[in-house]
Amino acid sequence: MINKLIWIGCAGAAGTLARYGLAGIVQRTYGGSLPYGTAAVNIIGCLVAGLLWSLAGNRLGLSSEVRAYVFVGFMGAFTTFSTFILETAELLRSGDWLFAAGNILIQNIAGVVAFLIGLTVGYGL
Repeated sequence: MINKLIWIGCAGAAGTLARYGLAGIVQRTYGGSLPYGTAAVNIIGCLVAGLLWSLAGNRLGLSSEVRAYVFVGFMGAFTTFSTFILETAELLRSGDWLFAAGNILIQNIAGVVAFLIGLTVGYGL
């Protein structure tokens, strides 16, 4: 178990560094007030997560441990948005349209509200 946690941590560190590097390059390249770097990371992360998820079981036959390193470690640190999209896509694929819509609305609206509450509390301290 400790080895698995170490490998997930190493993959997470690699994902964090990849996110930081890619977001920085994109933001410096395109500049402006919009967060192009974050958008690029989230969109590329979703593309890569979908590609890897489809290949992991079907073609590559990756073990559950390797999948944990890739998806929980690297992809989880690269962008949690890809996990959100992956879970929403699974709901859509299984026909749970209402749950998928709820997941999108709840996470986005609650996320913004929670952020604003955090700002309010933080500024009030």
